[in-house]
Amino acid sequence: MKIGLIILALALLAGVVLVGLRTRESDETDETVAASVSETSRGPSFEVRVVMPRSGRPLGGILPDWIVKKLDGTPSQAGFDNASPGARIGNIGNDRLALTTDDGWDLSIEADGDGRITSGTRLVFPLALGGRQVKLRCRPTDPGNGYLLTGTRAGDNALSGRFLVKLATCENADSGKPIEWPPAPLTLRGSFASLPPGSR
Repeated sequence: MKIGLIILALALLAGVVLVGLRTRESDETDETVAASVSETSRGPSFEVRVVMPRSGRPLGGILPDWIVKKLDGTPSQAGFDNASPGARIGNIGNDRLALTTDDGWDLSIEADGDGRITSGTRLVFPLALGGRQVKLRCRPTDPGNGYLLTGTRAGDNALSGRFLVKLATCENADSGKPIEWPPAPLTLRGSFASLPPGSR
């Protein structure tokens, strides 16, 4: 009995340590997204990631993504970039950013004059949820939680920048019905470089 309790305690401790390490690694990776594209790119480029809350993933997020994918479960993060199939740049400006792909991603960020996220922001994307593929439409709270920062290089009107948005409410994009997920806000973050302003 005592040996069993010791083994259980050690297993729980190992799980907590693993979650802590994975969270730290994920946070460090996410911070890198905000700077990597703008520092290295010369042509139009972007990278977008959605980080799922641990409470919205199988077994509290302790399973590695390669196992979760085999179970058709919700991964730790998902995203797209300028190399994704059918990636397109839409309406771009100091207060807006629109990006889409052929495989179901549709991002529209709107901000006020100070770069704060407004209620017009939304993300539509495909996700494995509860063992099935669904298309979600997620929005921030009102007022929005996050920012859109943009800027230009000297002698060039192309926009570069980064963004971070907390998406708190989601619905089924096909039916329009609200769903009881995520249990905590999704973190949408990314960066972009040399995007031509205007509508394309």
